[in-house]
Amino acid sequence: MKKNVNKVVLAYSGGLDTSAIIPWLKENYDCEVVAFAADVGQGDEELEGLKEKAIASGASECYIVDLKEEFVSEYIYPTLTTGAIYEGEYLLGTSMARPVIAKAQVEVARKVGADALCHGCTGKGNDQVRFEGTFASLAPDLHVIAPWREWDMVSREDLLAYLAERNIKTTASATKIYSRDANAWHISHEGGELEDPWQEPTKQIWTMTVDPEDAPDQAERVTLSFEEGRLTKVNDEALSPYQALVKLNTIAAAHGVGRIDIVENRLVGMKSRGCYETPGGTVMVAAYKALETMVLDKASLKYREQIGLEYSHVMYDGRWFTPLNDALLAGAASFAKRVTGDIVVKLYKGQATVTQRRSPNSLYSEDFATFGADDVYDQSHAEGFIRLFSLSSRIEALKKQQQ
Repeated sequence: MKKNVNKVVLAYSGGLDTSAIIPWLKENYDCEVVAFAADVGQGDEELEGLKEKAIASGASECYIVDLKEEFVSEYIYPTLTTGAIYEGEYLLGTSMARPVIAKAQVEVARKVGADALCHGCTGKGNDQVRFEGTFASLAPDLHVIAPWREWDMVSREDLLAYLAERNIKTTASATKIYSRDANAWHISHEGGELEDPWQEPTKQIWTMTVDPEDAPDQAERVTLSFEEGRLTKVNDEALSPYQALVKLNTIAAAHGVGRIDIVENRLVGMKSRGCYETPGGTVMVAAYKALETMVLDKASLKYREQIGLEYSHVMYDGRWFTPLNDALLAGAASFAKRVTGDIVVKLYKGQATVTQRRSPNSLYSEDFATFGADDVYDQSHAEGFIRLFSLSSRIEALKKQQQ
């Protein structure tokens, strides 16, 4: 039995799924539907005509909220300080966008007096957990509707037929074979030939970056400047967090930087294969890590790496609004206070390679590290250090000799 709902706020993209959800909600819940769309830097093309489309599908109104700066400043930058990379490759582009979108959706629901929230995530994916985890943390009193877990439609053809029966226009077609998600940080690609892990991605998969084989034969160098863990300048130009990312995306994409093709473990248990393009993010991650190696001692860097490993799962699993998230971010922030300086990254044929680094907090000392003559390090001191460092091994070996 369906819960009595008067007004629902739907996370709306204008795609096939959410276009069908609007009339479905009205028919099955007899409720008012308010569409909500988040601008997280996915591009004007996806947002153009969105309000008109939502109203034409049956929504009473449509809110489009600009979250670009908040997304980059308050979600991407803090995650960057943790060093989080899911399963060693994925830079968490979709994962990082979900909490800021879901939070804004709750805020719209409060504003319009809604008593329910709705999303178009399928029952197979990670996003249903990310959205509903946020809803549980910020609005446990609001009912959550997930149509893909309720209706009997199972394919794109079913959805297209449903809309056609109601004379609701859509730009979607049965020939669309890829599922894509874009924001300022990245674009993801799933479906089509990617469902066969033995099939190499065709050129039509990639939409954001130049094929590395077609990239310029001349390398390009870009300088990133950080202050206490936050990117403040690109090529000595002061930029906002979002503007800096946009600039890096443009520069790095032209060199084919940021492509990965992975099979990952979804939270719900199955594996999925996806291709991701994160050009500017790849450069930022490389630069940030290079600067960390300059300013953090061995023990600190090791612990920060442990934070990154744990945090990659916290972010991927949609646990942003939790005490564990707050604790891990606080730990990473304490290390980030030292991450100030400049990094030069060389971009060439799909690669982002750090070539120069400097920091006022650098722990690197040429006087100590030099292979030439020096007056600051007595090499004979190393013998005592090694004897103490290996003392337990020495004791164990002596015990064995006595047996």
